[in-house]
Amino acid sequence: MTVHFIGAGPGAPDLLTLRGRDLIASCPVCLYAGSLVPEAILGHCPTGARIVNTASMDLDAIISEMQRAQDEGHDVARLHSGDLSVWSAMGEQMRRLRALDIPVSVTPGVPSFAAAAAALGSELTLPGLSQSVVLTRTPGRASSMPEGETLANFAATGATLAIHLSVQNLAHVTQSLTPAYGADCPVAIVFRASWPDEQIIRGTLADIEGRLDAAITRTALILVGPALGAEGFDDSCLYATDYDRRYRPQTAGSPWANWSDKDE
Repeated sequence: MTVHFIGAGPGAPDLLTLRGRDLIASCPVCLYAGSLVPEAILGHCPTGARIVNTASMDLDAIISEMQRAQDEGHDVARLHSGDLSVWSAMGEQMRRLRALDIPVSVTPGVPSFAAAAAALGSELTLPGLSQSVVLTRTPGRASSMPEGETLANFAATGATLAIHLSVQNLAHVTQSLTPAYGADCPVAIVFRASWPDEQIIRGTLADIEGRLDAAITRTALILVGPALGAEGFDDSCLYATDYDRRYRPQTAGSPWANWSDKDE
C-alpha cells in the first residue's frame, strides 16, 4: 500500500501528467482538495473508488482516511493543485505517514506560475533583464514569513517575482516593490490560470490596484518584473551564429570539434 501524492496541475484537466493520470486510475481510494482540484480529474478514478473531498477536513481526519486505506490494503491517490513542492501542505502529511511507516510517492504537477506565464505568452527569464524567478508570498493567517524573506529584499535582486496567495494584499505588494522596481514596472495578475473563467489583468505597480476587479480575492497569481511583456531584450547566445557549442562547433580548434556521443 502506498499513498501517492500527485500534483493535479493548475486547473485545466488536461494539464495533468500521464504518470499522475495512470496513478489515479490505479488507486481504489482518492483524496482530493476539492476547493482547487477540478472534478473532471476525478473521472480518471476507477469504478467504485472511494473518493473523499478533504476541503472540510483537518489533518488528523485526512491521515485517518489514509490509515484506513492502509488497513484495507488500498493505494491512495492524494491530489493537490499545482505542483506539490510549494504551498501544498504535503510535508506535514508525509511526516505523519512516515511516522506510521506508510509508504509514499510524489508525482510532480504543472505549477500555477508556469500556467500563468503561458497564459501571458511570456518568458520570465529574458537576457539582460532577468535570469531568476522568485516564488514567494505575503504573510497570511495560515503561514507567517521567515525573517529576511520580504518582498523588498527579493525586489532588490531585480528578478521576476511570482507572488502567490497574496492578491488580497495587493496594496502591500505594490508599496513594497515600487522603491526597487519603479512605479512603471509591469505587473500581471492571472486569476484561475488555465480554468475556463481565467482572467488576465495587466498594468504597472502604479495602477494595477485600480485595474483589479474587487471580486477577485483568491486563486490569483501576481507576476512582477521588467521581463513581463518586454521587447527590448538581447538575444540569447544559445542560437547565435558564432556561439561555440557541443552540437554546433564553430572552429576546428573548438573543444567540441571532435566530440561524439562515444566520448560521454
